[in-house]
Amino acid sequence: MITRDDLKYVAHLARLNLSDKELENFTGQLEEILRYINKLKQVDINGIEPTSHVFPQKNIYREDQLKPSLPTKEVLKNAPSKQGDFFKVPKVIE
Repeated sequence: MITRDDLKYVAHLARLNLSDKELENFTGQLEEILRYINKLKQVDINGIEPTSHVFPQKNIYREDQLKPSLPTKEVLKNAPSKQGDFFKVPKVIE
C-alpha cells in the first residue's frame, strides 16, 4: 500500500513540489496503478515471445536519388555570418 508519505518522498526525489490536494489525488491514483500491475503479474506468460509491437514491423527502404540542391549563394544569402562558401558560427568548444 502506498502512503501519502511514500508519495511525498518520491516527489521530493523527483524535485516535484506537490500541494496537499495533489498528494491526496496522486496517492490514490498511484495505488490503483500498482494494484493493476500486481494483477498483470498474475497472468501466465510462459511460452509468449517478448514483443515491442503488436504487429510485425518492417522498415521500408527506398533507393537514394541524386537531386539538385539549392545553389550555395542562395543558401548563404540569409546567413547572419558567412566565410567564403560556409556558415560562420561562434566557437563552442574550448
